Amino acid sequence: MSDTIAAICTANGVGGIGIIRISGENSAEIASKVFRPKNEKNKIDNLKGYQAAFGCVFDEKGVIDECIALKFNAPYSYTGENTVELSVHGGSAVLKQVLRAVFSAGARQATAGEFTKRAFLNGKLSLNQAEAVMDIVSAEGSAQARSSAAALGGESGKIISEIKDILIYAEAMLSAFCDFPEEGEEEMENDRLFEKLQKAKSLLEILITDYDKGKIIKNGIECVIIGKPNVGKSTIMNLLSRFDRSIVTAVAGTTRDLVEETVDIGGCILRLCDTAGIHEGVDEVEKIGIERAKQKIDTADLILAVVSAENEIDNEDIKLLERAKDIPVIIIVNKTDLNENPDISLIEKYGTVIFCSAKHGEGVEPLRQEILKKIGLNNLDETNSFIANERQLSCVKKAYKAVENAIEDIKKNQTLDAVGVLTEEAIDALLTLTGENASEAVVAEVFSKFCVGK
Repeated sequence: MSDTIAAICTANGVGGIGIIRISGENSAEIASKVFRPKNEKNKIDNLKGYQAAFGCVFDEKGVIDECIALKFNAPYSYTGENTVELSVHGGSAVLKQVLRAVFSAGARQATAGEFTKRAFLNGKLSLNQAEAVMDIVSAEGSAQARSSAAALGGESGKIISEIKDILIYAEAMLSAFCDFPEEGEEEMENDRLFEKLQKAKSLLEILITDYDKGKIIKNGIECVIIGKPNVGKSTIMNLLSRFDRSIVTAVAGTTRDLVEETVDIGGCILRLCDTAGIHEGVDEVEKIGIERAKQKIDTADLILAVVSAENEIDNEDIKLLERAKDIPVIIIVNKTDLNENPDISLIEKYGTVIFCSAKHGEGVEPLRQEILKKIGLNNLDETNSFIANERQLSCVKKAYKAVENAIEDIKKNQTLDAVGVLTEEAIDALLTLTGENASEAVVAEVFSKFCVGK
């Protein structure tokens, strides 16, 4: 923490702007050795916090690039330390030259996640907020980005803080009664305590229940399109992808291997997989593709089973639906332009039926809405934040179990001392979640997942 650190904090590759962040006690002094303002009055030492200066950045060989230097004074910076950010053109060669100059001036390379770790250690972020930073950086869908932003803004922290306050209040009640039992009525105290713990349990239950939604938002859904050859699977894949991802021809069996694409539907990431038409394969290559398709079904979160309105439902269609019966299924009756009233009596028990003419782009919006409904995100409030990962879930579950046991002990008229031990255990679990009493190993594990520059 005593070192001044530096790293490129923009993405690798060519870009319009690239930023090098310098953080630590000597950040202004180090930046002054590599930055020369156009106006001598705007030397970095003369700048106030949140002021910028235009100039150039240089090393021992001369000018490297034009530059804007932006100064932050502790504690009002991302890390909570004195910080200078140097913005130059985004070529990788330029950024590396500037970074080397900064190292020569006295900074050291920041380790993975060290800027955010310093923000946590300096009290700028809780541990769960720090994890939200990583989720924002890696977000693929708009729902994850908004939910992670809500978590970074402290929305999930507000719920956890409310639960913690309830438990601390309950703990204070327990301590007061145990120390001064003559000043209160045990029955009344038990009723009040029971009410407080039930409230905490309900809030913890909401966090646990919503975890699956958060997991879907973060990781996306593995969605597999299955069906016999020539029912329009690839056309549906292209319709959802909004471009020609899969080859479409009138020849049955065009798709012989898995074709995968990531699609944003209603802010949720759908990891679509178009598969080979499943039937009795006629050659070795097709048989391999069919076998891969069958394996993919077994690992899917959602199945889009496509049948053709052009032909009658047969045993091969039913066998496919039977194979996927333990997985959420949407049955797409495609090619309704060729038959407006197909008989679906044999298949409607296997899942929700959507009628579609993929060739003409008809039925895609009902299909999108049904996908969101099937995965439970049709009424998603993107401003909600959710438990972000297994570490946080483990802490919440531990707190929930402790509160649940405390409630049971009250029902069984156990001593309040025993109930107090359990409320302390629940509080401890929540403090571990936020990082207020997390071990060094837990903190190190969290930040090991970060990239350099964040």
